[in-house]
Amino acid sequence: MLTLGAVACGTSAGASKPFAPLSSLGHLQHAPYPGDPGPELVPIPKAPRLASPVSKARPGKTIDGIKCEFNPRLLFHVHAHLAVFVDGKPRRLPAGIGFWPPLGSQNYRHGQFGVTPDNCWTSLSTRYDDGLIHVESPVKRSFVLGELFDIWGQPLGRSAVGPARGAVTAIVNRKVWTGDPRRIPLSAHAQIQLEVGTPLVAPQTIRFPGAF
Repeated sequence: MLTLGAVACGTSAGASKPFAPLSSLGHLQHAPYPGDPGPELVPIPKAPRLASPVSKARPGKTIDGIKCEFNPRLLFHVHAHLAVFVDGKPRRLPAGIGFWPPLGSQNYRHGQFGVTPDNCWTSLSTRYDDGLIHVESPVKRSFVLGELFDIWGQPLGRSAVGPARGAVTAIVNRKVWTGDPRRIPLSAHAQIQLEVGTPLVAPQTIRFPGAF
């Protein structure tokens, strides 16, 4: 087994991102059925939530330079996907990360998501339990996975993914990420998989619908 705590950098001098080949992990368990497509046409795992979606986002509060704003003017909107496994079993990334007040039935009328005048939201958020991360910002800047977890109020590091504790393995676009998982870029259509403990699961990939 090769975990983030043990893997070598696997990059040449001057390389900007710490990747190693997927083969460096050895035998991987087959990825399970990802679940039926949800309202965003992205699969929703039939699995427990990793943690409550209630976040630290509040009006007037800044986290990692990110504000919770009411109806912000957006300069760009891209999407990344996060899958999480704990001891080889899937966990759902919950809907509602990055919103305040917490999302409720009023946000899902007629099967469609919508914010109310009372909701502020941050540049990083989730709207359904499908692992799709919405990256929406009023300023052009890059974002990383650790910022989403900071907004969520959950730890992320080499030995923790939310409340799950153990050696963390990260896979990004079918390559092993050997650096700090907090630094994983939330770039357009990034496919990110975080695994805590063993057995390790082969990368689970999704198809981004046309709107995303």
